[in-house]
Amino acid sequence: NFFRILQYFEIMKNYYFLILLSFTLHTFTLDAQKNFTISGFVNNKKSGEKLKGVSISIPQYNIYTSTNTYGFYSITLPKKDTLTIYFVGSEFNTFETFLNLNKDINLSIQLDPINIFDEIKLFSYSKKAIQNKIQMGSISLPIDLIKKIPKFLGETDIIKALQLLPGVQSGAEGVNGIYVRGGSPDQNLFLLDGVPVYNPNHFGGLFSTFNGDAIKDVELIKGGIPARFGGRLASVIDINMKEGDTSKIHGEGGIGLIASRFTLEGPLKKGKASSFMISGRRTYLDLLVNALKPSGSGTAIFYFYDLNAKFNFQLSENDHLYISGYFGKDKFGASASTSEGVSSSTSESGIYFGNTTASIRWNHLFNKKLFGNLITYYTDYRSVFYASSKNDNSNGSKKNDFSASFISGIEDYKIGYDIDFIANPQHSFKIGLGTVFHKYNTGAFEISSSGLDAIDFANNLSKKPYYSTESDLYIEDDWTINNRFKANLGLRFTNYNFENTVYNSIQPRIGFRYLVNSNLSLKLAITKMNQFINLLTSNGLALPFDLWVPVTAKVPIQSSYQYAFGVAYNLKNLYEFTSEIYYKSSSNVIEYKEGSSFINADNARSWEDRVEIGNARSFGIEFFSQKKQGRLTGFAGYTLSWSLRKFDNLNKGEEFPYKYDRRHDFKILAIYKPSKRIELSASWLYGTGQAVTYPIRQYSAYNGKQVYEFSERNSYRLNDFHRLDFSITFIKIKKKHTRNWIISFYNLYASSNPFYVILEAEKTNDFNYNNLFYPKKNFVQFSLFPIIIPSITYQFKF
Repeated sequence: NFFRILQYFEIMKNYYFLILLSFTLHTFTLDAQKNFTISGFVNNKKSGEKLKGVSISIPQYNIYTSTNTYGFYSITLPKKDTLTIYFVGSEFNTFETFLNLNKDINLSIQLDPINIFDEIKLFSYSKKAIQNKIQMGSISLPIDLIKKIPKFLGETDIIKALQLLPGVQSGAEGVNGIYVRGGSPDQNLFLLDGVPVYNPNHFGGLFSTFNGDAIKDVELIKGGIPARFGGRLASVIDINMKEGDTSKIHGEGGIGLIASRFTLEGPLKKGKASSFMISGRRTYLDLLVNALKPSGSGTAIFYFYDLNAKFNFQLSENDHLYISGYFGKDKFGASASTSEGVSSSTSESGIYFGNTTASIRWNHLFNKKLFGNLITYYTDYRSVFYASSKNDNSNGSKKNDFSASFISGIEDYKIGYDIDFIANPQHSFKIGLGTVFHKYNTGAFEISSSGLDAIDFANNLSKKPYYSTESDLYIEDDWTINNRFKANLGLRFTNYNFENTVYNSIQPRIGFRYLVNSNLSLKLAITKMNQFINLLTSNGLALPFDLWVPVTAKVPIQSSYQYAFGVAYNLKNLYEFTSEIYYKSSSNVIEYKEGSSFINADNARSWEDRVEIGNARSFGIEFFSQKKQGRLTGFAGYTLSWSLRKFDNLNKGEEFPYKYDRRHDFKILAIYKPSKRIELSASWLYGTGQAVTYPIRQYSAYNGKQVYEFSERNSYRLNDFHRLDFSITFIKIKKKHTRNWIISFYNLYASSNPFYVILEAEKTNDFNYNNLFYPKKNFVQFSLFPIIIPSITYQFKF
């Protein structure tokens, strides 16, 4: 596949060779001028974990850089007698050091976590604040902040935290689907330690699959997506698990109304920079329901669980090995058993679905400027509908058994290599390549039965799985043009193969930042994205019978262009303000045809004939402000946006609002800590109602059946959505452990937000000449959570 890519770009090879030669000569020229390099790793002083995204600034040269995903940084500068360097990380105290730069220096440092009750010295010129970054549409959420957000039924939820950000729309009330800048759920790339997670939800979207106690940090990228990320049109949600404490063993956990969790981490061997982290969570609604059910009424099956594990091995001073995995499962169903005399029968039916991920990553530091990462991973999402019954008769000598199941899912296997090359102060490169193998199972029916007369048969109606391959090659350059002007230039090549269908795509990524002054910057980003996988869904809920399907000859690759312009302002390193205007156009988006779904598919490839292929566009403006330090912290965001779609055979070919088009969207989060023992948090959301299609007329057909005439697609709106959540945390810190009691109130003022609306109509006998009558329309709104939902959680840490 890579040979095909190289062949495809044969005409450009001389151009790229000249660029590479130019940068190489430039690097050697700078080295000849007696430049020296400062490099190393940045760690959390308390846990020993490597820190991603720590800002390193050198005011004398107006240079700002940051650590990569594995905490590594490198800066090359001319000789300097006295050099001041500042290291600033979110939730960490600023570290200041002075150096005489007359040789290469290996400088690894440890940052102290911030205690908001300590005096914090701020350096207004040292922090790589929002105005200095090239990246647009990127917001990082520390896990400590996510844990402070008011909880639904006591569960920390990463996706609900993301729903509080501008440009991110939620689906229906209580559901965890996210829609970023007009995109659909399948256009979001969820990465857990670099591995895609295809279904990031539990309980049909009420909770996310990500256990907050196992997570280190979360980053949302919704605009100006760098070239190292690909495969989706809307956003990247990059989630990293904890590496484990390298100094001592400690644990944390919680007991809530519906679930409990426990995490343990510590060093693998004392005195070595190697560690482990294991975290588990399980609900026990099934235990509560079965304890309260009437005798003889069967057994309810209703639970989910998560298990996260990560192992970190320091093989040498320059080599690190990370092994991580996630295992999660939901199961809904019921079982029953009866017995009469010597005869007995058992039956069970339900649904189960879940994710499995596993990855191995090897980091190697080749030299002070070159850092490499090898990754191989496996990810699997599978859903199963099942039903079975067993009957034993005549002392069990004869049986009558039956079982049936419907299985669907997707599996990925990947191998890839990424390089960070810090050539000189002007150029920092990221280069990588990789290949992903997809295996799709769009539905396999399996039926087996054995009769009383020992006549056994098995009828396997499975649809054969089919496969596709994506091979990627990318290059990024963080280019410091001068003290004010900086750029990120990237290019991503993808070669896609499915059966006899081959697609080659070029995806340029361009980002610019102009520093107006030390606190204000202007930004511009132009991004092309391609997507080689689709999700077929009949509704807005994250349910397990949605199907992942590949790009084929009939269903071409999705493509989008996004243009964004933004302003970033920092005030005294206490407040940050950003505003972004964006326009995004997408082609080859798909939806089911009217009345179609996977249920009536009659062969493995019939879904291709049951979808419509069309275009989408979205545009809007976002405002975001946040306060990161002090007793009172939080953020607020507002979005004004439009999201439109167009299909030749839907809505008479006219453009219509997307289901989750939301004109106005306002969110605010406030966290206040009046003392060491009490912490208050509140969030408030307001949004324009969801777009829906209503029946507007009703006809009486010749056979007596009623036929509805519907409005233009999504031309009506549900009522506006608004909700206030609140929580109070009581903290008690002892010598060897900390315990918290958290009392939360979801929907504090009992807002009846719409979940769905149905039409109740009364027939009349007043027909007109066209046999048309207008019923008395009565639209009835149903709310999922129209009441206050309190919860209490006990948390501990030792």
